[in-house]
Amino acid sequence: MSKIRHFLSVAIAASFISVAAAQESKLNIATVNMQELFKQYYRTNEAQKEINAEKAKIQKENNERMTRIRELEESLSKLKKQFDDPAINDSKKQAIEKDLRAQNQEGIALDRERREFIQRRQQALNERMMQRMRGILEEIRKLVEEKAKADNFDYVIDKSGTSASQVPFLLYSKDSSDITPSILKDLNKDAPEGSLIKEGEEAPKLEIPATTPAPTGAGN
Repeated sequence: MSKIRHFLSVAIAASFISVAAAQESKLNIATVNMQELFKQYYRTNEAQKEINAEKAKIQKENNERMTRIRELEESLSKLKKQFDDPAINDSKKQAIEKDLRAQNQEGIALDRERREFIQRRQQALNERMMQRMRGILEEIRKLVEEKAKADNFDYVIDKSGTSASQVPFLLYSKDSSDITPSILKDLNKDAPEGSLIKEGEEAPKLEIPATTPAPTGAGN
């Protein structure tokens, strides 16, 4: 019995020591919503507008190319009807057949050029978009890191992050630990007039690239 009491005394004492040690080395942790910062940052909004404008240009040129292709299709349809007309002579048929082949080849070439054009322009736009987004994300990350160091946070955790199964990495945190509002205020302090998202306006559809930075540690 005395051995059991002695064991319990040691265990209780050890637990108090562990609690005291944990309190002594308590980590100062903050949370931040990187998706929210990214979407509400005025530079993301500007990037979205530029991307939309570029997409509209691509679509406009695609429509112009399609107009020429449709004109050829209509011409081919008319020539086909003439070719099938039993009233025309062989000489005329040969001339029509020649035109049919030439216009058909032209249509195939134009459509191939159109598809290649769309592919090139979209690929170039996607590359510029990814580069722009990474640049914006790096700006946000640096500001978060500066805030972490200034306020002596040990870690800043992105609470918008999710696992491969779409389960949030951070299941719970106190609102008091969230530094998103203060970071957003600093990000947008020099925003040009009209560049911020207005109330009721749709937020940018841009998403943070798949390779997001690791949580920031002030001590790193």
